[in-house]
Amino acid sequence: MANQSVVTETGLTEHDTRRRIFAIVGASSGNLVEWFDFYVYSFCALYFAPAFFPGGNTTTQLLNTAGVFAAGFLMRPIGGWFFGRLADKRGRRTAMMVSVFMMCGGSLVIAVLPTYAQIGVWAPALLLLARLFQGLSVGGEYGTSATYMSEVALQGRRGFFASFQYVTLIGGQLCALLVLVILQQLLTTEELKAWGWRIPFVVGAIAAVVALYLRKSLDETTSAATRQRKDAGTIGGLWRHKRAFLTVLGFTAGGSLIFYTFTTYMQKYLVNTAGMHAKTASNVMTAALFVYMLMQPLFGALSDRIGRRRSMILFGALATLGTVPLLHTLKDVTSPYAAFGLIVVALAIVSFYTSISGLIKAEMFPPEVRALGVGLSYALANAIFGGSAEYVALWLKSIGVETMFYWYVTALCAIACIVALKMRDPSKEGYLRDTP
Repeated sequence: MANQSVVTETGLTEHDTRRRIFAIVGASSGNLVEWFDFYVYSFCALYFAPAFFPGGNTTTQLLNTAGVFAAGFLMRPIGGWFFGRLADKRGRRTAMMVSVFMMCGGSLVIAVLPTYAQIGVWAPALLLLARLFQGLSVGGEYGTSATYMSEVALQGRRGFFASFQYVTLIGGQLCALLVLVILQQLLTTEELKAWGWRIPFVVGAIAAVVALYLRKSLDETTSAATRQRKDAGTIGGLWRHKRAFLTVLGFTAGGSLIFYTFTTYMQKYLVNTAGMHAKTASNVMTAALFVYMLMQPLFGALSDRIGRRRSMILFGALATLGTVPLLHTLKDVTSPYAAFGLIVVALAIVSFYTSISGLIKAEMFPPEVRALGVGLSYALANAIFGGSAEYVALWLKSIGVETMFYWYVTALCAIACIVALKMRDPSKEGYLRDTP
């Protein structure tokens, strides 16, 4: 048996290294479940939209469900503040356990919710309430899990290990889409619209219970002294680092918008704009998201070599130049293989951002306000720009100017590029630099 006291290149014993890797796995599992539950709504919307919004054409129904999806994002800043404060004052593990418990409740409510035909306007109202509850939960999940995974990641390889936050975030999307693809093979369209769409929400609620159990065994990454500092988890303490806060807002706006454009909205875009069959679009997105998930550790490891700032500059520049051509080409695509290739190219560009998204934010804030700084800044930009992506795209399509959305995404990515050019490299100067 290997000696557990052997010190590795990172200065940690082999036992400590294994525990840190286990912590990454444990935190990641809960992260996957959180995002599975959240994205099941988006991917199943094609089937349950008529049950809650029976009036109008397909675009109108999807616009209504996208509005509820966006409303869930409006709760994210509150969740980012509440869970960020909780994580900084009571510990990362406590905050992560509470957030996954709340997500479980929201999924369970949607799974058993009566339709418009059964209870009238109460159906969409209760759907909105459940999504607001889930939005509060996932608003806290991002900041606390990103902070936790950044703190336990091994020095010199933080980009690689922290990238697993988005591996599981994308994995949650992928699992949600995969469950839908399986149901599409087993059930008819009529059965999916009648009751089949409820199954993924039940699966998500059960998986959340498992994630809650796994998170109970995680080690805490903050000390009691850090949690008891006067500024711990306070807005006043966070505002002492307002430059970092505003920097995160600047690049998260474009990053979130393009992320949701080429992931959750893309399935609807292929169906509603390119005219692709729903099953074909689901298959294309399943394959594309799988490749995207595998990209994250590669781009995370790349950031360890070239620096976070260079990765962000590459993201901003390539996204600014590539968004309009990619969306224009996808608009007229007929081959599912061509659609897959174009989407993978787009997601490769986005990977420069997503692979280090949580880490680059965590590196900018000290431990006493790190979870609050990461969670609140991300949630604000994500709620305004990421959560509204589908709604803005569908609204512009409904008034006949869909291509304006392409330029809207481009403009936000250009801002992200400018912010990246002006910021210092946090991997060299950030608060995590000297952490074991």
